[in-house]
Formats: sequence, structure tokens, C-alpha cells
Amino acid sequence: MIGTMVHQLTRNLTEEQIEKSGFAPYFVDHTNGVYPTSASGSPWSAAGMQVKGDTIADLNEDLAAEQKARVTYDNILRLVDDPDIIEPIKFLREREIVHYQRFGEGLRLVTDKLDSKNYYAFNPSFDK
Repeated sequence: MIGTMVHQLTRNLTEEQIEKSGFAPYFVDHTNGVYPTSASGSPWSAAGMQVKGDTIADLNEDLAAEQKARVTYDNILRLVDDPDIIEPIKFLREREIVHYQRFGEGLRLVTDKLDSKNYYAFNPSFDK
């Protein structure tokens, strides 16, 4: 969705707008094609996906990822005034909150089934 919004915002820019907006370095490399990068320009990589194969560790990572996404959407909302951007970003932000709640519920279900004295003594996804 974010890539689509960026494309919609940039597809009709004039050369002058490209130069004045700070979009020129991106434009030189990608024209107005969608190329997923962070705000600092780092390209998306699967290396950012943290998976350990341990239910507890992975659910905690998922919780953190949802909060990081929510903060990113909060920051975008601080910077934009276009309702066509604000509404989808608000939707995405709300979705992150719901995901966070569901991952939290999953973590509670997993930890409720563990012996509290052995909470981190084994990997519940692997060790039986």
C-alpha cells in the first residue's frame, strides 16, 4: 500500500518538482517505479526478518515489529496533510495495533502452557 501511495504521489511530477522535492536521487535510479526502501534509502531486504524458530522469541519479535511499524505510521502522519495519504496510513496504523494485540494473545497462550519455573529452559517449538 505504501508503494502504491508513493507511486500515486510521484507519477505526475514535473522535472522541476522532482528537482525541488528531493526526489531526484530516487528518480535517477528508479524513475517513479516502486522500489521498497526505508526513509533513509536502504533497500528492503529479507535480512530484516528475524526468525529464530522459537515460538517465544518469534512472537516477541513480531510484537516489536508491529510497534516499529506503528511508530513509522505515526511519524508519517506527523509529516503529511494530504487526506488521500492520511486515511490509508491511519488504516495501516490501526492494523498494526490489531496485529500487536493478536501476537500478544498468542504469546500469552504459549506461555500459559509452560511450567513457569522452566519458562526459558527449552524451545517449545522444537524441544519436547
